Amino acid sequence: MTERWLLALATAFAAFAAVNAWRSLLGGHRSRWTLPLLGLTFIAQLMALGLRGEMRGACPLSDPGEILAFLSWSLVLFYLMVGPTYRLSLLGLFTAPLVVILQLIALIPELMTPNPPHVESTDAWREAHAALSVLSFGSLTLAAVSGIMFVILDHLLKEKKLTGNLFNNLPSVHNLIDSTKRLLLIGLVILTIGIVAGFLTPNLGFNVHLVVASIVWIAYAVLVSLAYVRGLPPHKLAFSSVVLFLVSIFAFGIL
Repeated sequence: MTERWLLALATAFAAFAAVNAWRSLLGGHRSRWTLPLLGLTFIAQLMALGLRGEMRGACPLSDPGEILAFLSWSLVLFYLMVGPTYRLSLLGLFTAPLVVILQLIALIPELMTPNPPHVESTDAWREAHAALSVLSFGSLTLAAVSGIMFVILDHLLKEKKLTGNLFNNLPSVHNLIDSTKRLLLIGLVILTIGIVAGFLTPNLGFNVHLVVASIVWIAYAVLVSLAYVRGLPPHKLAFSSVVLFLVSIFAFGIL
Protein backbone atom coordinates (compact mmCIF):
# COMPACT_ATOMS: atom_id res chain seq x y z
CA MET A 1 0.00 0.00 0.00
CA THR A 2 1.47 3.35 -1.07
CA GLU A 3 1.77 6.37 1.16
CA ARG A 4 -1.05 8.13 -0.72
CA TRP A 5 -3.46 5.27 -0.13
CA LEU A 6 -2.49 5.17 3.53
CA LEU A 7 -3.09 8.91 3.80
CA ALA A 8 -6.46 8.45 2.07
CA LEU A 9 -7.28 5.68 4.56
CA ALA A 10 -6.33 7.99 7.43
CA THR A 11 -8.62 10.65 5.93
CA ALA A 12 -11.48 8.14 5.79
CA PHE A 13 -10.99 7.18 9.45
CA ALA A 14 -10.94 10.86 10.44
CA ALA A 15 -14.11 11.50 8.39
CA PHE A 16 -15.89 8.63 10.17
CA ALA A 17 -14.71 10.07 13.49
CA ALA A 18 -16.09 13.50 12.56
CA VAL A 19 -19.48 12.14 11.46
CA ASN A 20 -19.75 9.94 14.54
CA ALA A 21 -18.84 12.81 16.89
CA TRP A 22 -21.45 15.14 15.39
CA ARG A 23 -24.15 12.46 15.34
CA SER A 24 -23.44 11.71 18.98
CA LEU A 25 -23.64 15.40 19.87
CA LEU A 26 -26.95 15.85 18.08
CA GLY A 27 -28.23 12.69 19.73
CA GLY A 28 -27.34 14.04 23.15
CA HIS A 29 -24.85 11.34 24.14
CA ARG A 30 -21.08 10.91 24.35
CA SER A 31 -19.34 9.27 21.41
CA ARG A 32 -17.45 6.05 22.16
CA TRP A 33 -15.94 5.79 18.69
CA THR A 34 -14.23 9.15 18.19
CA LEU A 35 -11.12 8.18 20.15
CA PRO A 36 -10.66 4.69 18.56
CA LEU A 37 -11.24 6.08 15.06
CA LEU A 38 -8.70 8.84 15.57
CA GLY A 39 -6.35 6.20 16.96
CA LEU A 40 -6.67 4.32 13.64
CA THR A 41 -6.17 7.64 11.85
CA PHE A 42 -2.93 8.14 13.77
CA ILE A 43 -1.62 4.67 12.85
CA ALA A 44 -2.40 5.14 9.14
CA GLN A 45 -0.80 8.61 9.19
CA LEU A 46 2.32 7.28 10.88
CA MET A 47 2.65 4.52 8.27
CA ALA A 48 2.18 7.01 5.43
CA LEU A 49 4.77 9.41 6.82
CA GLY A 50 7.13 6.50 7.46
CA LEU A 51 6.93 5.40 3.82
CA ARG A 52 7.33 8.97 2.65
CA GLY A 53 10.38 9.37 4.88
CA GLU A 54 11.95 6.23 3.42
CA MET A 55 11.39 7.58 -0.08
CA ARG A 56 12.95 10.92 0.86
CA GLY A 57 15.69 9.52 3.03
CA ALA A 58 14.81 12.38 5.38
CA CYS A 59 11.99 13.78 7.47
CA PRO A 60 9.00 14.14 5.08
CA LEU A 61 8.69 17.93 5.15
CA SER A 62 9.99 18.89 1.72
CA ASP A 63 6.77 19.85 -0.05
CA PRO A 64 3.42 21.42 0.98
CA GLY A 65 1.61 18.06 0.91
CA GLU A 66 4.07 16.49 3.30
CA ILE A 67 3.92 19.49 5.64
CA LEU A 68 0.10 19.30 5.77
CA ALA A 69 0.21 15.54 6.36
CA PHE A 70 2.78 15.98 9.14
CA LEU A 71 0.72 18.75 10.73
CA SER A 72 -2.40 16.55 10.58
CA TRP A 73 -0.50 13.73 12.26
CA SER A 74 0.70 16.05 15.03
CA LEU A 75 -2.87 17.28 15.57
CA VAL A 76 -4.10 13.73 16.13
CA LEU A 77 -1.07 12.96 18.30
CA PHE A 78 -1.80 15.80 20.72
CA TYR A 79 -5.53 15.03 20.69
CA LEU A 80 -4.74 11.47 21.77
CA MET A 81 -2.41 12.83 24.47
CA VAL A 82 -4.68 15.53 25.90
CA GLY A 83 -8.24 14.53 25.01
CA PRO A 84 -8.53 11.36 27.13
CA THR A 85 -6.74 13.03 30.06
CA TYR A 86 -9.38 15.74 30.32
CA ARG A 87 -12.28 13.57 29.07
CA LEU A 88 -12.56 15.77 26.00
CA SER A 89 -13.88 13.20 23.53
CA LEU A 90 -15.98 15.90 21.88
CA LEU A 91 -12.84 17.87 21.06
CA GLY A 92 -12.92 15.52 18.09
CA LEU A 93 -15.91 17.55 16.83
CA PHE A 94 -13.43 20.11 15.56
CA THR A 95 -10.19 18.12 15.38
CA ALA A 96 -11.41 15.35 13.06
CA PRO A 97 -12.95 17.67 10.41
CA LEU A 98 -9.81 19.82 10.44
CA VAL A 99 -7.65 16.74 9.87
CA VAL A 100 -9.91 15.69 6.98
CA ILE A 101 -9.60 19.11 5.33
CA LEU A 102 -5.81 19.29 5.74
CA GLN A 103 -5.29 15.78 4.40
CA LEU A 104 -7.61 16.24 1.45
CA ILE A 105 -5.53 19.25 0.47
CA ALA A 106 -2.33 17.25 1.05
CA LEU A 107 -3.60 14.55 -1.33
CA ILE A 108 -3.80 17.00 -4.23
CA PRO A 109 -1.17 15.61 -6.67
CA GLU A 110 0.48 18.98 -7.28
CA LEU A 111 1.12 19.46 -3.56
CA MET A 112 2.66 16.08 -2.78
CA THR A 113 5.49 15.28 -5.19
CA PRO A 114 5.17 11.78 -6.68
CA ASN A 115 8.34 9.66 -6.50
CA PRO A 116 10.37 12.33 -4.64
CA PRO A 117 14.16 12.29 -5.05
CA HIS A 118 16.14 10.45 -2.38
CA VAL A 119 18.37 12.74 -0.31
CA GLU A 120 21.96 11.54 -0.11
CA SER A 121 22.81 13.28 3.16
CA THR A 122 20.94 15.21 5.83
CA ASP A 123 21.79 17.54 8.67
CA ALA A 124 20.41 16.45 12.04
CA TRP A 125 19.92 20.03 13.30
CA ARG A 126 18.06 21.08 10.14
CA GLU A 127 15.85 17.98 10.33
CA ALA A 128 15.12 18.62 14.00
CA HIS A 129 14.33 22.27 13.33
CA ALA A 130 11.82 21.46 10.58
CA ALA A 131 10.17 18.53 12.36
CA LEU A 132 9.86 20.19 15.78
CA SER A 133 8.61 23.48 14.33
CA VAL A 134 5.73 21.75 12.53
CA LEU A 135 5.12 19.43 15.49
CA SER A 136 4.80 22.42 17.82
CA PHE A 137 2.08 23.86 15.62
CA GLY A 138 0.10 20.66 16.02
CA SER A 139 -0.13 21.45 19.73
CA LEU A 140 -0.72 25.17 19.16
CA THR A 141 -3.43 24.42 16.58
CA LEU A 142 -5.21 22.12 18.99
CA ALA A 143 -4.91 24.81 21.68
CA ALA A 144 -6.73 27.19 19.34
CA VAL A 145 -9.39 24.54 18.65
CA SER A 146 -9.85 24.03 22.39
CA GLY A 147 -10.11 27.81 22.80
CA ILE A 148 -12.83 27.98 20.15
CA MET A 149 -14.73 25.19 21.88
CA PHE A 150 -14.48 27.07 25.19
CA VAL A 151 -15.90 30.27 23.69
CA ILE A 152 -18.79 28.40 22.04
CA LEU A 153 -19.62 26.30 25.08
CA ASP A 154 -19.40 29.24 27.47
CA HIS A 155 -21.71 31.28 25.24
CA LEU A 156 -24.26 28.45 25.10
CA LEU A 157 -24.14 28.05 28.87
CA LYS A 158 -24.72 31.76 29.44
CA GLU A 159 -27.63 31.72 26.99
CA LYS A 160 -29.00 28.65 28.81
CA LYS A 161 -29.22 26.72 25.56
CA LEU A 162 -27.68 23.55 26.98
CA THR A 163 -29.92 21.21 28.90
CA GLY A 164 -30.48 17.50 29.49
CA ASN A 165 -28.27 14.83 27.94
CA LEU A 166 -26.49 17.30 25.67
CA PHE A 167 -25.27 19.33 28.64
CA ASN A 168 -24.23 16.22 30.58
CA ASN A 169 -22.09 14.89 27.75
CA LEU A 170 -20.21 18.07 26.87
CA PRO A 171 -16.79 18.74 28.42
CA SER A 172 -16.65 21.28 31.23
CA VAL A 173 -15.38 24.77 30.49
CA HIS A 174 -12.83 24.22 33.26
CA ASN A 175 -11.39 21.18 31.46
CA LEU A 176 -11.33 23.05 28.17
CA ILE A 177 -9.37 25.99 29.53
CA ASP A 178 -6.98 23.62 31.35
CA SER A 179 -6.35 21.74 28.10
CA THR A 180 -5.78 25.03 26.28
CA LYS A 181 -3.12 26.04 28.81
CA ARG A 182 -1.47 22.62 28.69
CA LEU A 183 -1.37 22.57 24.89
CA LEU A 184 0.06 26.10 24.74
CA LEU A 185 2.83 25.11 27.15
CA ILE A 186 3.65 21.91 25.24
CA GLY A 187 3.68 23.78 21.94
CA LEU A 188 5.95 26.50 23.34
CA VAL A 189 8.45 23.97 24.73
CA ILE A 190 8.65 22.08 21.42
CA LEU A 191 8.88 25.33 19.43
CA THR A 192 11.72 26.47 21.71
CA ILE A 193 13.73 23.33 20.98
CA GLY A 194 12.96 23.68 17.26
CA ILE A 195 14.20 27.27 17.14
CA VAL A 196 17.36 26.36 19.04
CA ALA A 197 17.96 23.58 16.50
CA GLY A 198 17.51 26.16 13.75
CA PHE A 199 20.21 28.41 15.20
CA LEU A 200 22.52 25.40 15.50
CA THR A 201 22.01 24.39 11.87
CA PRO A 202 25.24 25.03 9.90
CA ASN A 203 25.02 27.68 7.18
CA LEU A 204 21.36 28.43 7.93
CA GLY A 205 22.02 31.86 9.39
CA PHE A 206 19.56 34.25 10.96
CA ASN A 207 17.17 34.24 8.00
CA VAL A 208 13.66 35.66 7.66
CA HIS A 209 12.09 32.36 8.65
CA LEU A 210 13.98 32.24 11.93
CA VAL A 211 13.20 35.92 12.61
CA VAL A 212 9.46 35.27 12.22
CA ALA A 213 9.71 32.05 14.25
CA SER A 214 11.49 33.96 17.02
CA ILE A 215 8.79 36.66 17.07
CA VAL A 216 6.09 33.99 17.22
CA TRP A 217 7.99 32.30 20.06
CA ILE A 218 8.17 35.56 22.02
CA ALA A 219 4.42 36.11 21.59
CA TYR A 220 3.56 32.60 22.78
CA ALA A 221 6.08 32.86 25.64
CA VAL A 222 4.34 36.02 26.86
CA LEU A 223 0.91 34.37 26.61
CA VAL A 224 2.01 31.22 28.45
CA SER A 225 3.77 33.29 31.14
CA LEU A 226 0.65 35.37 31.71
CA ALA A 227 -1.49 32.24 31.85
CA TYR A 228 0.67 30.34 34.34
CA VAL A 229 2.32 33.09 36.39
CA ARG A 230 -0.02 36.03 36.50
CA GLY A 231 -3.21 34.27 35.48
CA LEU A 232 -5.52 35.26 32.65
CA PRO A 233 -9.32 35.26 32.60
CA PRO A 234 -10.50 32.18 30.66
CA HIS A 235 -12.09 34.27 27.89
CA LYS A 236 -8.91 36.25 27.30
CA LEU A 237 -6.77 33.09 27.25
CA ALA A 238 -9.09 31.32 24.80
CA PHE A 239 -9.41 34.37 22.54
CA SER A 240 -5.65 35.06 22.64
CA SER A 241 -4.79 31.46 21.72
CA VAL A 242 -7.01 31.67 18.64
CA VAL A 243 -5.86 35.12 17.51
CA LEU A 244 -2.18 34.38 18.05
CA PHE A 245 -2.47 31.12 16.12
CA LEU A 246 -4.17 32.83 13.16
CA VAL A 247 -1.57 35.60 13.11
CA SER A 248 1.23 33.01 13.22
CA ILE A 249 -0.23 31.00 10.35
CA PHE A 250 -0.63 34.18 8.28
CA ALA A 251 2.97 35.23 9.03
CA PHE A 252 4.42 31.86 7.99
CA GLY A 253 2.07 31.63 5.03
CA ILE A 254 3.44 34.76 3.38
CA LEU A 255 7.09 33.68 3.73
